[in-house]
Amino acid sequence: MVDSYFKAAEAVKNAGAIIITAGAGMGVDSGLPDFRGNEGFWNSYPLYKKLNMDFYEAANPIHFSRDPSLGWGFYGHRTQLYRQTVPHEGFNILKDWISRFNLDYFVVTSNVDGQFQKAGFTEDKILEVHGSIHYMQCTIPCSHSIWENTEDMAVDFATMRAESIPKCKFCSSTARPNILMFSDYNWISDRTDQQESKFSRFLRTTSSGNMVVVEMGAGMAVPTIRYLSERLGSHHNSTVIRINPREYHISSPHISLPSGAREGLDMINQHLWWDRS
Repeated sequence: MVDSYFKAAEAVKNAGAIIITAGAGMGVDSGLPDFRGNEGFWNSYPLYKKLNMDFYEAANPIHFSRDPSLGWGFYGHRTQLYRQTVPHEGFNILKDWISRFNLDYFVVTSNVDGQFQKAGFTEDKILEVHGSIHYMQCTIPCSHSIWENTEDMAVDFATMRAESIPKCKFCSSTARPNILMFSDYNWISDRTDQQESKFSRFLRTTSSGNMVVVEMGAGMAVPTIRYLSERLGSHHNSTVIRINPREYHISSPHISLPSGAREGLDMINQHLWWDRS
């Protein structure tokens, strides 16, 4: 396993560009809940176990039209949680690599928590494939407008219901997070589409030689990020470093590291510093 970390460190050191891909496991080391399986979800939200609701049901956009206080109870709490969360040290390690090795970079994440922005990554170099909880849209929707979520998200934790319902700025209907939810036909993808255009331009125009893809916490339950990493690894002269404590396998010549995000990044970083000395 030490050899794998050495290979990962060499891939980072010899890269001209880095693509950071991240799934839900990236936030676990910052103290964010792990929704893997019903028990993981219910440990974080025990009331939903009493209601016999799993994560997929709690995250269904239908609540915003049928029972908005229930919908905003779940997403309001998550908004508060993400606003309060401090990104873990792994984010700083990635920023240090970008600076130390003068790497062009882009971040692609399925997370809606805004942690990369909070950690200081440039907004124009982030693709949030499922949107962001820090932006809102109309539930209907009445237009394609997307605006920043500045609402005070007060939630009654005894019932997991919101104490107030955010309204659309334009028609006063219920507003909802600008997130791609399960069975979601009303998500306005314009903001993410613009981010995707910037990422496509990055892939077309980057001329920095070898590329390394550092994937963290991307599981098979929603495999969007894993598939992207593998596609990049096969088409863009890239080495993929997959960091995952459970579902870590990736075919050679790519690199598998069975660890959490922060631990994996720290171990690679230690090898980089050893090499430097």
